[in-house]
Amino acid sequence: MEGDTYPGPGSATQFDSKVLQTFQKSFLQVQNILDQNRVLINEINQNHESRIPDNLSRNVGLIRELNNNIRRVVDLYADLSSSFTKSMEASSDGDSAGTTKSDGKLGQKRVRPG
Repeated sequence: MEGDTYPGPGSATQFDSKVLQTFQKSFLQVQNILDQNRVLINEINQNHESRIPDNLSRNVGLIRELNNNIRRVVDLYADLSSSFTKSMEASSDGDSAGTTKSDGKLGQKRVRPG
């Protein structure tokens, strides 16, 4: 179609795919840690309710593990935020460069509603 724009050299499609894979991997890691935390919290609650001294002592280690997991989740979200910011900056840098029209002329990239 006349006037349609196509990505110019250095298309962001491959870049977007890598960013998406990174996000999916990070979100999977976060979900796994949150699942572990659910198990830890249940065990901590059961130990607390039992009031058995050995179980209560075990809670100290379980709570430390829970706190470490929470730190890992915070770090993963910080990394995700940084990656997202970098990808948005790279995306906006690419958008400002223009695109190549089907007739070979440079033009503005047309944004189509999702």
